[in-house]
Amino acid sequence: MKFEPYLKCWHLIADGDPIVTPAAKLLPVVRSGGQPAMLKMSDSLDQQRGAALMQWWDGDGAAQVFERSETALLMERATSERSLSDMARNGDDDAACRILCATAARLHRERGKPLPELVPLNVWFRELEPVAATRGGILARCLDTARMLLADPRETVVLHGDLHHENVLDFGQRGWLAIDPHGLVGERGFDFANIFTNPDLSDPSRPVATHPGCFMRRVAVVADAGRMDRTRLLRWILAWTGLSAAWFLTDEDPLAEIDLTIAQLAAAELDR
Repeated sequence: MKFEPYLKCWHLIADGDPIVTPAAKLLPVVRSGGQPAMLKMSDSLDQQRGAALMQWWDGDGAAQVFERSETALLMERATSERSLSDMARNGDDDAACRILCATAARLHRERGKPLPELVPLNVWFRELEPVAATRGGILARCLDTARMLLADPRETVVLHGDLHHENVLDFGQRGWLAIDPHGLVGERGFDFANIFTNPDLSDPSRPVATHPGCFMRRVAVVADAGRMDRTRLLRWILAWTGLSAAWFLTDEDPLAEIDLTIAQLAAAELDR
């Protein structure tokens, strides 16, 4: 996939080097009139579903979409140097968690218009089952907990699906806004669970989530800011970390250890 056709048809000027991720190619650009933007290209169905959801949010809680095609997305670009990951690593983790919870609240609210294509959580969790069956241990408990939650859903909303410190950015006067959703639908508590393994999954060399005392502090902050029942929140953390660990274990990625550590903490607290 090449950027050039979109630079021409959307009247864009490149404003930096391309960024390549496993799922997409991105290019900082400037729109006519000088507005910074980000051009994102991907042939991934997950990314395309997320792009449609970004457009559905229409800039409310998420970055504004300016243009979209089947494989390309043009959205506003964050230019602030502030980041939630830096906040978490520099002693302001409580504030970072509260910003994530406030962002989730905006994304979860009803819009009163037809929904885009979304993946139900019971489908999203299917990949946990075979890994849990093979490895057992804490993953078996994660699966049991996931099944219990999915059988009795509460407060079903549109979900970001990957809400964490690197996916909520500072857009200056527009505030903190989300990017890169997966586009899921299910109980709103799911979107808070990812907070508990980050920003470590983005940079495990500077741990926060697994630092002694952090987990319990975050449970208190997120339960309050997210208006979540504490036990229900712990169960979603346990379910989510099992799924995330399953993905990493399938790829033989050592980041699975972060998820497994947080899963054990959640399980221990549920057992108290």
